Amino acid sequence: MSADFDPVHKGHVKLIDKARQLADKKGDEVVIYLNKGYSANHAPFFANFNARSRMALEAGADRIVPIEGLHHRLTLAYTVPIRIAMMIEDGVVDYVDAADVSTDKIKKYSSSFAKKGIFSGIPRNLPNRNVIRWFAVNEFLYKKYNRKLKFHIIPEYKIHGEKISGRFIRREIIENNMEIPESAAKLLPDSTVQILEEELKKGNIPGERNITVLTKRLNTYSRAKMINIAHMNADAVSALVKGRKYTNEDQIWASLRMAGYGPVLTRLVISAAEEDVTRREVFDLIKKYEKDGIIPPDQKVENVIERAWFVASKSDEGMPSSDAHKMFRKGVRIHEKPLYTFDGGMHLRSFEIPSLEDGMDATLYVDKNDRLCCDVRAKDRKIKSPLKLPAKLVTYLRLLIDSQFIPLSAQLVEKEEGWRIRVFVGDYKN
Repeated sequence: MSADFDPVHKGHVKLIDKARQLADKKGDEVVIYLNKGYSANHAPFFANFNARSRMALEAGADRIVPIEGLHHRLTLAYTVPIRIAMMIEDGVVDYVDAADVSTDKIKKYSSSFAKKGIFSGIPRNLPNRNVIRWFAVNEFLYKKYNRKLKFHIIPEYKIHGEKISGRFIRREIIENNMEIPESAAKLLPDSTVQILEEELKKGNIPGERNITVLTKRLNTYSRAKMINIAHMNADAVSALVKGRKYTNEDQIWASLRMAGYGPVLTRLVISAAEEDVTRREVFDLIKKYEKDGIIPPDQKVENVIERAWFVASKSDEGMPSSDAHKMFRKGVRIHEKPLYTFDGGMHLRSFEIPSLEDGMDATLYVDKNDRLCCDVRAKDRKIKSPLKLPAKLVTYLRLLIDSQFIPLSAQLVEKEEGWRIRVFVGDYKN
């Protein structure tokens, strides 16, 4: 199994019991791939990794494998392929999960996503969306490994017709002054209750964000520095700057929701900001797994760049960008390759020119008036200027900024016609 188990409840015990039956028949182990650091939904854990490991072992698991370094950097569309690939490479044969719908229906729902090789944007109206994603990825990775996990889906365990919710259990404990009320205890095995009580007594629960570090960054980072945080788009940066000064996480949530971020993406971008995860860091991580053949073609970074170029090109011809996006998803392409480097003009004042040197680094950002701008830090001054670009390149660059993980770098270059900002897309400069 792959899980958060935060905490292990009676529904999880049913999963472990099923795994135990399978393992005992084959003489195998029940192994839990347990998320560490951040949950699959990009949040800090209520109970720490050691406590959750003990809960799983007490519930009948044989071994725990930590999964770390993923969930504050990547969306589920990327982490699920990585986790399944890890399991297959480790020799895992059977995988146990729970769902409200039959295995046949899950296979039917997942087949189209497996064929497309894209695991984001699964409609919210589909039941058990994450199980569907796991099925689809499992089918996709069969091409690489020539083997796949055998899924065993059991009904979701319910009490009085209600699915057990870890979120409900955590909330009940918090609202009961960090003591376990009967409403939560009845949903937990005795071993989990005991471990939770020990952790509560030690003051280890709940796990929390480093709000001091997080608020300091979001209160002080420039627009140029903030846009370099992974999963930040221009609207998010503008909303966060406008909402300063932050003292708690709820205020940050309010700003990101104003920028159109949903709950999952909000948690991800807050976790990325807390850990100071850069676009370059996420880009390089995705490229690594691309090289290993784990990331599907439609989710590769080059595809994101190509889509931005396609939409910019079609928009330049007068097509609405929404229509261009639909065309690209349907497989329509153009012969012209994306530009990975190009020059833009600047607005300079005469007294700023003596401070400039060829090769100086520049940063890109979107200002409060929604203009693409650059920032050059000379030895004696900071120089800010709007970028002068053709409309097509403006659209292209803005789409790359809003991609949330394509890194953009820039440097000052001196040309016969004057000073220019040379923009580099992805790892072109490297």
